Amino acid sequence: MTPNYLNIQMFMAKRKDNQEEPEQQINIELSEEMAEGVYANLAMIAHSNTEFVIDFIRLMPGVPKAKVKSRVILTPEHAQRLLTALQDNIAKYEDNFGSIRETSEPMPFPMNFGGPMGEA
Repeated sequence: MTPNYLNIQMFMAKRKDNQEEPEQQINIELSEEMAEGVYANLAMIAHSNTEFVIDFIRLMPGVPKAKVKSRVILTPEHAQRLLTALQDNIAKYEDNFGSIRETSEPMPFPMNFGGPMGEA
C-alpha cells in the first residue's frame, strides 16, 4: 500500500515580538486505510487541566452497544485551534452550500436503543 502525501502550507502565528514566522510547509503521510475515514455520529468530549479527549462514536439502531471508533487527545491550545479551524470551515461550507440546518427533532433512534433508562 503506497501512502498518499498531503502538502500543507502552515502559516505560523505571530511571535511575541509581533514578527511573523516564516511560512513553512509540511508533508503529511496519509495511508489508504486512513484516507477512507471512519464514520461516527456522536462525539463525547472530556477534559482535564492538561488535555481534551474527544471520542468519536458510532451508534447503530437496534444494537445495544455503541463503539468508540477513534479517540483524539489534544492539549488545550490545540483544542482551541481545532475549534477555530472548525468555525472557519463551517463558515466556508455555509458560504458555498447555505446554512446548516439545525433540527430540534429528536434523533432518528433513541440513544438507549429501547433499553432501560438510568436515573440520577
